[in-house]
Amino acid sequence: MGYVLTGQHSAEPSVSAQRVADGAPVAATYGPGPGLAEVKLYDVEGAAGAGRSLEGERVEGVIHFPEAELAALGVSAERVAGVKVRGDSMESTLADGDWVLVDLGSRDIRQEGVFLLTVSGERRIKRVQRLAGGALFLISDNEHYQPEMITPQQMGEVEILGRCEVRIGRIS
Repeated sequence: MGYVLTGQHSAEPSVSAQRVADGAPVAATYGPGPGLAEVKLYDVEGAAGAGRSLEGERVEGVIHFPEAELAALGVSAERVAGVKVRGDSMESTLADGDWVLVDLGSRDIRQEGVFLLTVSGERRIKRVQRLAGGALFLISDNEHYQPEMITPQQMGEVEILGRCEVRIGRIS
């Protein structure tokens, strides 16, 4: 796989990763090494409706990122998790089967962005926009899906788990 991605034969291949916000490339590798932070990739496909956090979820694998690169993104290596994207509602930004690195320490929705959140116990990845009066707009990047409004009265059913920072995807 590394040869396909990089053209180089290596026991520790790099992977294709980009920032969610602007598509800028981010370095990543499967193998450990000095200055590399281990990021757990969680298999949460069947987790809709289950717990509020990723603790206790099955780890499907790990990937390594340069600690300096994570720091440049403002992401703490200790507070990042990889989550698999399911479905096509975020298509154009995130595809079904992509992985996203979620900054679990970044839960402030005052700065709009793409977030991992739970709504009534169901995990979702959506673009979140704060509206006047305390409501939220959950936006799918795929135009075939309508935005969903979360009223202030429903906010008790919502938990922001973290901001999606890095997309790891297939070459198409």
